[in-house]
Amino acid sequence: MIYYSGSTPPPGHFIKEELDARGWTQSDLAYILGCPVQAVNMIVSGKRGISPEMAKALGQAFDVPAEFFANLQKAFDLSQARDPDPGVGRRARLQSVFPIREMIKRGWLHETDPAMLESQMMRFFEVNRLEDIPQPPHAAKKTTGDQYQDADPAQLAWLYRVRQIAKSMAVPNYSEKALRTTCGRLRYLTVDPEEARHAPKLLAECGVRLILVEPLPNSKIDGVCTWLRDAPVIALSMRLDRIDNFWFVLRHECEHALREHGRTSPLRIDEDIGASLAKNAELPEEEKVANEAAADFCVSSRAMNDFIVRKNPFFSERDVLGFARIQERHPGIVVGQLHWKTGRYDLLRKYLVKVRGFVAPYCMTDGWGQVAPVAL
Repeated sequence: MIYYSGSTPPPGHFIKEELDARGWTQSDLAYILGCPVQAVNMIVSGKRGISPEMAKALGQAFDVPAEFFANLQKAFDLSQARDPDPGVGRRARLQSVFPIREMIKRGWLHETDPAMLESQMMRFFEVNRLEDIPQPPHAAKKTTGDQYQDADPAQLAWLYRVRQIAKSMAVPNYSEKALRTTCGRLRYLTVDPEEARHAPKLLAECGVRLILVEPLPNSKIDGVCTWLRDAPVIALSMRLDRIDNFWFVLRHECEHALREHGRTSPLRIDEDIGASLAKNAELPEEEKVANEAAADFCVSSRAMNDFIVRKNPFFSERDVLGFARIQERHPGIVVGQLHWKTGRYDLLRKYLVKVRGFVAPYCMTDGWGQVAPVAL
């Protein structure tokens, strides 16, 4: 008798049929194989599986490919295996689209069972159904009316974390006039790296939330200006922790806010702004105007261009420092402008000092070992 459970019989079932068709006994097969009769009996009765070596021997005995018996064993083994935890597929579907493990590591989601994880994802992405979670471009499905179709999975998750944090912050009513005035006041903070710490407070007084959120791995996002109700939210990734990058990206996003970019039209996440400057002519108009405003904020474009014409190709440290004093800017900001305007990225890099350590204590910050105090 052959013992098995399920719809797929063991290989021994087919061996027995073949023996009957040939008029062979199990002893005959054992003689042909050169093995004990008990070994054949165990296989025919389904009490023992077929090893790769036995599959080859049976193939020769019955004059069929060895793969025939190997596949019979494989099909039987699969039929006897227990069904996997249903959560495997659910977790795989989430991880195939979004960096779930990294989001858990960062404290954006909590490690839990798949059902609760899906529930967290819906709250995180501000939807009521799992299928309504915004889909990045490479996914099989796109959400109708999605405002962030250009974002990749890591950027999209980053953006929604920004929105989540912004909702927990209280600021006065937004004033476009006050922000325009503040953009002028921010210039006075560009001489000393430590003065950057005043930027979050000045922007908050205008009704603008400034947030620092560490980017997820392999994401080149630099910043974004998104809207929460009728107020702009500016988030910086500090991917490049340098004084020139901080002030350029911040002023770039302020210009988006002043022009209400992304308020009613599809929002663009600003990624790798430094690289995009080299191909400014190819950018959308709203990015061009934001870049121009940011560059002129960092250093007067006319003065910067005149300096380059006069000194090119020899930019001595003394000349750069003197020009920075005249412009009332930190030398690192001048150096940053020199880099992207001339392509000489080797020039005076020692002046590209870090500023995140000065800003983060005065700003809502998420990342770099710190989790913003917000909950799903």
